[in-house]
Order: sequence, then C-alpha cells, then structure tokens
Amino acid sequence: MTKKKQQQDEIAGLSRRGFLGASAVTGAAALVTAGSMGAFTSREAWAEAVKSAQDKIHIAPGELDEYYGFWSGGHQGEVRVLGVPSMRELMRIPVFNVDSATGWGLTNESKRVLGDSAHFLNGDCHHPHISMTDGKYDGKYLFINDKANSRVARIRLDIMKCDKITTIPNVQAIHGLRLQKVPHTKYVFCNAEFIIPHPNDGTSFDITADNAFTMYNAVDAETMEVAWQVIVDGNLDNSDMDYTGRFAASTCYNSEKATDLAGMMRNERDWVVVFDVPAIEKEIKAKRFITLGDSKVPVVDGRKKDGKDSVVTRYIPVPKNPHGLNTSPDGKYFIANGKLSPTCSIIAIDKLPDLFAGKLKDPRDVIVGEPELGLGPLHTTFDGRGNAYTTLFIDSQLVKWNIADAIRAYKGEKVDYIRQKLDVHYQPGHNHASLTETKEADGQWIVVLSKFSKDRFLPTGPLHPENDQLIDISGDEMKLVHDGPTFAEPHDCILARRDQIKTRKIWTRDDPFFAETVAIAKRDGIDLMQDNKVIRDGKKVRVYMTSSAPAYGLTEFTVKQGDEVTVTITNLDEIEDVSHGFVMVNHGVSMEISPQQTSSITFTADKPGLYWYYCSWFCHALHMEMVGRMMVEKA
Repeated sequence: MTKKKQQQDEIAGLSRRGFLGASAVTGAAALVTAGSMGAFTSREAWAEAVKSAQDKIHIAPGELDEYYGFWSGGHQGEVRVLGVPSMRELMRIPVFNVDSATGWGLTNESKRVLGDSAHFLNGDCHHPHISMTDGKYDGKYLFINDKANSRVARIRLDIMKCDKITTIPNVQAIHGLRLQKVPHTKYVFCNAEFIIPHPNDGTSFDITADNAFTMYNAVDAETMEVAWQVIVDGNLDNSDMDYTGRFAASTCYNSEKATDLAGMMRNERDWVVVFDVPAIEKEIKAKRFITLGDSKVPVVDGRKKDGKDSVVTRYIPVPKNPHGLNTSPDGKYFIANGKLSPTCSIIAIDKLPDLFAGKLKDPRDVIVGEPELGLGPLHTTFDGRGNAYTTLFIDSQLVKWNIADAIRAYKGEKVDYIRQKLDVHYQPGHNHASLTETKEADGQWIVVLSKFSKDRFLPTGPLHPENDQLIDISGDEMKLVHDGPTFAEPHDCILARRDQIKTRKIWTRDDPFFAETVAIAKRDGIDLMQDNKVIRDGKKVRVYMTSSAPAYGLTEFTVKQGDEVTVTITNLDEIEDVSHGFVMVNHGVSMEISPQQTSSITFTADKPGLYWYYCSWFCHALHMEMVGRMMVEKA
C-alpha cells in the first residue's frame, strides 16, 4: 500500500461523528460532503481546513457581526434576531405569540397592536422581509406573515418591536409574502394559500365552483390597511416582485382546485401567475371591482374567463407543483422551483410586457431556461455574480448553477451549468444569501434551513431540533462552516448588513408605541415622569408609578376584591441596559419597561390577600430588593 493511499484510507476511516464533531469542523467537511474526499491528503491538511473554517465564523470578544439575520420563529409566532457569521442569537421579537419576558400579549400596548386577533394565542411565521428604497434595504420595517390566522405584521426595526398587525379579510392562510422594491416599499404583497367558497357561510364543501377561489393581496406598508385583492385561478404559494415596480409573480401548486394529495398532483404543469400592479390600480381607479362580505377592500377578478385573459394577470405553465419564486438581483428573471420536477423555470421579466400586450403566441415563450438540478428543488437564492443556489429537498443538497449557462443549454448548446453540489443535513427548505433580495447581493454567505437534523446534535427525545447551516460562498467553492440547532421550524430568514439597521439605545418619550397610554395618563392629570398615584374610578383602579434602579416609586397600594387594576410604570433611567420588569405574583402579570419607556398592564384582583410585586429584569446590585406590595381587601 502506498503512503498516499494509506493516508486517504485513514481519513476515510474517520467516523462521521469524529469528522463532524464540532460545528466549525463542518467547514473542513464541505469538500468531503461534496464528493471530493481526495481533496485532503493528510490529517494536517484537514486540520488546516478546520482552522480556516473556525477563523471565518469566529467573532472575537468585543467585535461585532457583519450582518443582522432575521429568522421567522415558525410555530412560535415570533422573529429571532441572529448575528452572522457567528450565528449567535441576539434577541427574540414576539409577534403572534405570548411572551412573559416582555409582556407581549399581556400588556395593554401589545394588545392594542394585536387588535381583534388578540384572542389567538398562536401564530405560524414563515417569511420575514425588510422594507426597501430603490431596491436596497432601508432598515425601516420588517414584515412577516401568520399563516395560521391569516395575518401580516410589521416590526419597527429601530426598536425591534411589532407595531402593527393586520388580518387579511376574505381569505385563509397567508403564506408567501414579499415587498415592493422600487421606488420604495409601498405595498406588502401576500398570498392566501387555500381556496374557500364565497360567501363562506357553512353551506358548501365544494371548492371547484366558480364562487370558490383565493386571492392575491396588497397591504399598504405605512397604514397597514389592505389596499386591494385579486381573485386568481387555482391556489397561491410563494411570491416575489421585479425591480421595475410593475410585475409581481406567484406560484400555484393546486391548479386542479383539488382537496386530496393525488388530485393536487394530477397536472403535469401548474403555473406561475404574474400580476400587473399598475393595471390593478387602474382597474380600481376606474371602479371596475367588487367587494366581498362585510369588507370594503376592492377586489379585482384576475381569473381567465372563457379562455380569455384578465387585463391584470397572465398564467405561465411550469412543471410541477412549483413552490419557491425568486427574483434575480440583476432584475432580469423570476425563478420558479418545480418541487415535483427536477427542474426550475427561468422567466425573462423583459418579455412580460409583450405577454400582457398579446404579442406572444404561447405564455411559455417567456421561459428562457429550464435547467435540471436534482430532486425536490424548493427555493433559489443568488450571489450577485450570475450564480443561483437551489435547495434540493429530496437529495438533501444545495446546488450552485450558472444562470447564463442554463439559458445557453436551453437553446441547445452543450454546456454544463452546474458548478457544485453540496450535501446539507437534512431536507433543506428555504435558503437565503446575504443581501440576495436586493440589487446589492454580495455573495458572501448562504443560510440553508434544513427541516431535519437526525444525528447532528445531542438527542432531545422524539421531537428533534431543526438544523440551520451557514455556507461560505465568497470563493469559487461552497464551504459549509456551521451547524446550528433551531426550534419549531424557523422556515425562512433574511440577512442585512449591520449598517443598514439603525436601532435606538433608549426610548424617546414621544414614541407612538405607548402614545395611547400617555394620553390616558394625561386625562387622569398624571405626569408620568414624576407622579406615583392611585386613581379610583368605581371598580376600575389605575395605579401610576415610576421606576428607577433599584426602586419603584410606589411600594404599596390597596384595591378591593374584583377590581380591574391597571398598573402603568414609567422607567426614569436613561442608561441603556437598565430595563426593569413588573411581575405581580399569582396574577399572571409580567411586563418589561426599558429606559424611558412607559408600559401598562390590566388584571383583575380576584382574591383577597397581600401580594408582592417585583422587578423581573436584573437592573442593579440591589435588584432583589426592588419590590412592592398590593393589598386586596374583601369586597
């Protein structure tokens, strides 16, 4: 046996667990999982690759990450903030969930944001997206959907708090969500996935009838009111928009309008539906719309009638049960991923005006490429250098391919458009490259969100974590550099440069987030910055107090059994990090009050006795002594 062969056998003989023993070590394993074991001819070469991977993702003490990452919280109904490339979790932003740490879903301020949907205690977040100006992230808002309860939420990124939630009328299950990119984010576009009858009054299971449909929805990004809806044939899945402000597009996987698995897979081709946004606005201005039920939202019909196209939509046949829909950062193409086809379809956006003008005989004339990539293509992201990266769910791979070469191959040239395939673990869904949704796609990192983790982490019982993997794409070869366990299907993420997100260090006193609470205090004649006072209004008691580390301004108060008690606290501290909390023991009451913030919470004092309240956010060396007492007298 030659020395080289012996070295290769030693490397091949390393156990999988030993080879992938630390998350950073997977960077060295990237070439192995890509099928090139021979790239490492010695343990020394392997060790050097390990160190290179570790150096790439290591953020030293006192240093900051290059990117903010915003992860959907999946079934938790929240948004998670991570630093990239360290993959350290920085913060969780509650949205559709109840969070006792911050009091989200408990405080009066958060209940006002939740509105009529506050009675829902769950959410299913899928797609976070950052507002844009001229095709670049402006760092103002992040929007996210709730598939479970048909809602769209807006998060202010300066304070990283949700400030608006809208329930979309006339539809069920808001799934795909994308934003207008130019000249700015005027609209938030969102797909309603499931077909329902109209009116949905409990009289029919039939979704094949003409009065059964779903709709494409546009929400005004500033007012968060639903601007318009468009009825479509089939259903809707994922969506994106171009860089001209004219065309948005969505995939449809149930063109059959079926209710069973076999029925939904019957057609060899489903379609991408393209929306002409100015044409929709023109129809509404001309009052060529209807309304449905109690909603006053304008509804335009975008279905084909007797084989004739609507003026606002076009349907492009693509194979089969398409899922992801992604726009290339150069603005040239929509990429629709086939899911039950090994292909994705490249749609030339510059051909869409001719399609709408009736100058093309076949809607598939807008397709300029249909590369075969592997089994189960779901989502595509981009590096800004002409390459696309598509997740293959069934193959458990990420495939890097060149768009221009795929178009040449579609024309009949013999060219290999696939650059590399990298094993990812396991069953990847969404992937997201740094700045990929903007004109500034920089080709540095890709996050792959894998649905299964199996043997990647310590066992945790029957319910396993999922696995987010960070991949370095800055060079010619993809390199896997990090595994990270995640909980409850985060689903998707988005990356922005750290300079694009500008957060406040402390609250400003005129912030609209707690403006209504301030107005109530003003009507009570309260100066929130100095008054500590109890106001009794029949069975309603309003308790106002300040907080300044390490003491509340009011350390005891008395109410009667059955009183509705509202506690309003203003944090007088002006130093970042000095957040206070308020917990009323045995009352289900908990909230956060950060520097210069006013927070309020309402509860019923239903049982006589003495009850302590305390600060729940560690604020001072005497934090444990920051307490008070409530006496509940018998009625």
